[in-house]
Amino acid sequence: MHRWTCLIAILTLGFGALITTSCDRQPAAFDRAAEQQRVEQAIHDCIGWAKTKDLDKLHAVIAHDEHFLSVHPEKRVVRGFNDFRSSETFWMHDDFRAVGYEIADLRIRLNDNGTVAWFYCVLDDWNEWKGQPANWENTRWTGVLEKRNGSWMIVQMHFSFAAE
Repeated sequence: MHRWTCLIAILTLGFGALITTSCDRQPAAFDRAAEQQRVEQAIHDCIGWAKTKDLDKLHAVIAHDEHFLSVHPEKRVVRGFNDFRSSETFWMHDDFRAVGYEIADLRIRLNDNGTVAWFYCVLDDWNEWKGQPANWENTRWTGVLEKRNGSWMIVQMHFSFAAE
């Protein structure tokens, strides 16, 4: 009889610990509006850096690893941060000039614990190459960001033009 009492006590304690552990797995509270604002700023910095050619601003919002992915309308797929950096000679060239940009219909969604965000918007990105327009207009832009070490980093993005 003593064995059964011990077994029941152990099972009861085990289930109690399981229930307590399950309750502790609730997402940590966070300020959803503040985090959405920080995500929005990262999205703007990803495009807005070009006006002043501030690479530090750009690098602050792009994931610095081999998993970064960016899909472009010209059928170019950028794989990893090093591949991403290979385009910097174009952006930093004296013949390239960022004129301005506009983001419309921005929609940001955060996961329940505030560590992952995804977005959709329509981007107009006005630029010049050797004095000639080099624009992306009415561009659909989607992306995924992760919060890493307290900062929002873009880990994946996709740009496309609507078929006429």
